[in-house]
Amino acid sequence: MSTEEETTTPAERRTAKRAVAGRLSWGLADQAVSSLSNFAVGICVARSLGLTAFGVFSLAWLTYGVVLNVSRGLATDPLMVRFSGVPAPAWQAAVARASGTALGVGAALGAVSLVVGLVVGGGLGTAFACLGVVLPGLLLMDAWRFAFFAAGAGRKAFVNDLVWGIALVPAMVLATRVGGVAAFVLAWGASAAVAAVYGWLQSGIRPRPGGARAWLREHRDLGSRYLVENVANSGASQLRAYGLGVIAGVGAVGVIRGAELLLGPFLAVLMGLSLVTVAAAGLRALGAARRSLRSQLVASACYVTGGLGGAAAYGTAGSAWGVAAATLCGSAVWWLQLRSALREHHRNHRADLSDAPDVPEVPEVPEVRTS
Repeated sequence: MSTEEETTTPAERRTAKRAVAGRLSWGLADQAVSSLSNFAVGICVARSLGLTAFGVFSLAWLTYGVVLNVSRGLATDPLMVRFSGVPAPAWQAAVARASGTALGVGAALGAVSLVVGLVVGGGLGTAFACLGVVLPGLLLMDAWRFAFFAAGAGRKAFVNDLVWGIALVPAMVLATRVGGVAAFVLAWGASAAVAAVYGWLQSGIRPRPGGARAWLREHRDLGSRYLVENVANSGASQLRAYGLGVIAGVGAVGVIRGAELLLGPFLAVLMGLSLVTVAAAGLRALGAARRSLRSQLVASACYVTGGLGGAAAYGTAGSAWGVAAATLCGSAVWWLQLRSALREHHRNHRADLSDAPDVPEVPEVPEVRTS
């Protein structure tokens, strides 16, 4: 039995277990709503615009994924690691700066996407220009979710995603009537902005973009590594999508994205678990940022190689099989790095115990007898 288990009562352990179960349940419920919303958007776009236009929308969607991971690496990943379960004043101050950082990332990269879209032109350029307009709202909405889970308020994150899903209904109806990829991108982003404003009201915290510089400086040890790790992950998907579009056509991107939508239930469970298990989520929980970065870089390289190599050899189906094989290899790398990190953690723990100063023995006080 560990020292922590010895110093806690059964009632306290039962309370802790109930708290973990509650966080897990809200995480799964929140991700279920988010995945269902994304699934509905994908189906609506595919049915309304056809395969090629859906491929264009998917490229904009994947680009949003890259920007989202930039925001998470710099803003909300350090928030989850260092401000989960802290006193309310510390959490509020951290959330103000982290959400301000996410908003700043959205504004900066949104401006880049807008300019690129205007330069590229055509249907793809219009989609990227519209994406640039809605990125700040999308990233702020995502920042509230992580902030609520860091505070153990998963119910608020669930309600926030539910508001986004409700706002999506009229937005998608309007986009269907207007038609075009741009209309769907704007409808998707506008509904997220509604949820972002609601998250502001839920938390009562005003985002502080002016605090972004201090936030990045104070957490650069984690943020820099998580940034590279996250971008390597989403960037690999982006490279694979663009490469697949060049090799097999934009329609093939739509086919792959449509197949990925079918993984929604599994991904909902996976992402729901990841939102609430940062005290116990492998390499990140151990603070082994170098090992997690190394694992992600290797896994991303396998993903791009398998996806594009398979596409060059056997087209769309070959790309899918190549990614499946790459994912298996990447999982093995993550597992091996986690085992090594655990062994290193145990060695360091034993070394700390052996270096601790000896506690002097308290002399026994003789018993005094009275007649």
